[in-house]
Amino acid sequence: MASALHEVNAKSTKKTASATATAAAHAPRRSDAYVESFAKGLSVIRSFGPQHRRMTLSEVAVRSGLTRAAARRILLTLLELGYVAQQGRDFELTPRVLDLGYSYLSSMPLANLAQPIMVELGNRFNHSVSVAALDGSEVVYLLRVPKRNLLNTPGISLAGLRLPAFVSSMGRVLLAALPEDEMKRVLDASDLRALTPKTIWQRTALEEEIRKCERQGYSLIVDEMEEGLSAVAAPIIDAGGRTIAAMNIAVNTGAVKRQELISTILPELRQAVARLNGILSHNTG
Repeated sequence: MASALHEVNAKSTKKTASATATAAAHAPRRSDAYVESFAKGLSVIRSFGPQHRRMTLSEVAVRSGLTRAAARRILLTLLELGYVAQQGRDFELTPRVLDLGYSYLSSMPLANLAQPIMVELGNRFNHSVSVAALDGSEVVYLLRVPKRNLLNTPGISLAGLRLPAFVSSMGRVLLAALPEDEMKRVLDASDLRALTPKTIWQRTALEEEIRKCERQGYSLIVDEMEEGLSAVAAPIIDAGGRTIAAMNIAVNTGAVKRQELISTILPELRQAVARLNGILSHNTG
């Protein structure tokens, strides 16, 4: 499972970097408040990924869509600030970059409020529990409680994993919460393709599946993202009635059949999410 998700995430990262460079060439006129140097710095950070952990200056310039001179200035700035390390001609991100993600998570009441509920749910079934938000055509994992094994105990993993929204249980729940035209725009920007023989990816069938998720209030995928992987997800709703994220439970298809997911696990997931939604509805800070 981990290797397959890693491959999907790597392809997604590569696509994002390529799209960034293309978008830069066709970008609309920016407002006076737009800080070009800051945007370039972020593009350099985003150019690194699972298949590009270490890169030369030239590689960073190509993947970020910047000139060598611009990429060099930014890399040296990040180096001085401690966000990048250098070994010979190669550059790589340092753990300090995680501070940027932590700032986002720590500013969200969702992170602190969801954590104990996720741990409790994970302990009950001994399956991984995750929370993700929609970012463009992808879902970004915000929190994850992994399945226990003999070598570790459950803990919170702020993975930052990105997966295609159209084929993930949390992604479909989040797409179902969008207005119809916005959902269609996201699908237009998605790399719709079959990841397994069971993937629902053709446009008409996929849109109907997303509408089904809206009607029933949850999403269930079985062997669509990866053979042997099933997941069920439900929406997380804030005080304003907006769907801001989704929570799912992922299981091994061989160990947990579809009917058990629906009859046993889904009700517990919905109850956990309802508790979280109730807390969020009273939390306006």
